[in-house]
Amino acid sequence: MRAVRKNVCLYTGLALFSMLFLIPFFWMFSSSLKLDKDVLTVPIQWVPTVPQWHNYIDIWKRIPLLTYTVNTGKITICTTLIQLFTSSFAAYAFAKLEFKNRDRLFLAYIGTIAVPWQVYMVPQFIMMRSIHLNNTHLAIIILHAFTAFGVFLMRQFYMSIPDELCEAARIDGMSEYKIYAKIMLPLSKPALSTLAIFTFVNTWNDFLGPYIYLTTKTKKTIQIGLRVFMDDYTQEYGMIMAASVLSLIPVLIIFLSLQKYFVEGIASTGVKG
Repeated sequence: MRAVRKNVCLYTGLALFSMLFLIPFFWMFSSSLKLDKDVLTVPIQWVPTVPQWHNYIDIWKRIPLLTYTVNTGKITICTTLIQLFTSSFAAYAFAKLEFKNRDRLFLAYIGTIAVPWQVYMVPQFIMMRSIHLNNTHLAIIILHAFTAFGVFLMRQFYMSIPDELCEAARIDGMSEYKIYAKIMLPLSKPALSTLAIFTFVNTWNDFLGPYIYLTTKTKKTIQIGLRVFMDDYTQEYGMIMAASVLSLIPVLIIFLSLQKYFVEGIASTGVKG
């Protein structure tokens, strides 16, 4: 009975603590249903007396939100798929293949995580411009397609898979490509789901990359579109919040779809170093 009371108190405390993190999101959704003059009133009116649902309709008329959303979805989906392939493919080599200076090369590559993007941002832009990729979605996709973090995450998961499984496959005549495609990938759904969530969220919410590379209005992403709307309509708080809520929906859908594997992936990637 004591253990039951302890668990009840623990989960009640965790539920209350988690609600603290949901308060800003609830305020944002509540503000999206208010008139502009009511958004910043004190005390906060959490439930609007007359919900202004038309804010979710008007925002589509004020800015080309559909274009921004399509552009962001295109960049995010392409980047996520490419990064899942490149990270898992490189991680398999670092985890299951033997070659000279493998561990040193891996440590050198992982060390790039400590280098802020701002350090090589300008040379990277000059390189992209020299190959005529500035003001293109391909430039943004390439920026996010190869990451040391993704390789590290996948390698840690692959290290938890017994080497004997790969050795048995090699004895049966399978090539390294088949082992990767038919054995490692099916077993790595938790790690792939975790990496997919991180990549999707980071790419979808990226502001600085599209801000630097994309100059044409029809190519801008939803984050840039929100910034433009805030500059043009600084007092339209209701529609700003409505657009913010709409921008969160795809991220929420991805997380809820993959949350089954997310916790398992986070736990399994730290099993073996």
